[in-house]
Amino acid sequence: MTFSVPVSKPISQLQLAPGSRVTIPGVSWEEFEEILQELGNQRLARIAYSDRTLEIMVPLPEHEIPTDLIADIVKLLLRSTGTRYQPFGSTTFKQQGLAGVEPDACFDIQNCERIIGRRRLEPGDPPPDLAIETDVTSATTLAAYQAIAVPEVWIYANGHLTIDLLQAGNYIPSATSGLFPQLPLVEWVEQAIDRAWQVVSLQALDELQAKL
Repeated sequence: MTFSVPVSKPISQLQLAPGSRVTIPGVSWEEFEEILQELGNQRLARIAYSDRTLEIMVPLPEHEIPTDLIADIVKLLLRSTGTRYQPFGSTTFKQQGLAGVEPDACFDIQNCERIIGRRRLEPGDPPPDLAIETDVTSATTLAAYQAIAVPEVWIYANGHLTIDLLQAGNYIPSATSGLFPQLPLVEWVEQAIDRAWQVVSLQALDELQAKL
């Protein structure tokens, strides 16, 4: 007679190759919090949690060039208008009991004054005004952003930038950014990233700055 014996192993022992993604259904909020503690902060993996589904993703090395360049473009545009901001990188944002997500990059703009000097976020803090994702088309990730109510999400995948704006609780694709409505942002970002693969990111950023 053959018996099936369940085997449990700590999530932190999973050996995930760059570019891989693991989806774990049926995860309670308490289990999600425990997994976050187990994984710790010093890791390459990103997480997204929504509707009791946890995704763990490990970015590819080439994923970092578009992410860093898009974040630099945001900083350039904000500085050019004298807008104050606070970048929060891949901080874990949560909606208690519902969702959690770690952007590739994110920015507090409207509420940046409120969080000056913070070493860590506190319950009740507002979500970032802008989140950036590279090579992510996961429904779990977008559902998490929606639950957390991030006003604007940029997704760069397969050479194209998509802008999603939160309207009446749902994300609506938009041709323009709510933060920079007068700029041809999709065209600029896609051209700058293409250029960065040909030269260096700094030169691509300098060429974009010349357009301003």
